[in-house]
Amino acid sequence: MESVRGRLLVATPTLLDPNFRQTVLLMLEHHAEGALGVVLNRPSQLTVRNTIDEWAGAVSRPQVIFVGGPVSPSSVIALASVALDDADQHWSQVIGRIGTVDLERKPGDVAGLDETRIFAGYAAWAPGQLEAELDQDSWFVLDHAGTDPFAPDPDQLWAAVLGRQTGPIRRLRLYPRNPSDN
Repeated sequence: MESVRGRLLVATPTLLDPNFRQTVLLMLEHHAEGALGVVLNRPSQLTVRNTIDEWAGAVSRPQVIFVGGPVSPSSVIALASVALDDADQHWSQVIGRIGTVDLERKPGDVAGLDETRIFAGYAAWAPGQLEAELDQDSWFVLDHAGTDPFAPDPDQLWAAVLGRQTGPIRRLRLYPRNPSDN
């Protein structure tokens, strides 16, 4: 099993599950015990200011809570980009400058904090479940651009990620949100 930790899972057009249709996930964990990630392109209407006010000035636009996935929607995960030279114990690296941050701290307590995005819930897979979905071609496994987790226009992220690929996969960026619109 090759881990997809730190990579993007991009839903293929054949993945019709409403929880994941045309989603882009950043994988935070992937090992023999299972996998966990957050959906990067599902902003909610709930503002950070109305929920976790002390973090409102530290989050990227749009300054809303994102729906991280269907599992445990009352739990909160925060992704943050930090200057690696300044990273401290309040930040846990996933890949490069991107990791999770401890929301129990104030933003000023997190050394090198650059961008932050907050997610309610997450996506999770039992052992072997994600591998089976990958074998069924439900997901593209792609590298992220450093800005993907903090994209200012998350509604366009699925098309943008596919659009920067080479070969036939690039054409899928034009796939309609609702295939009946075709």
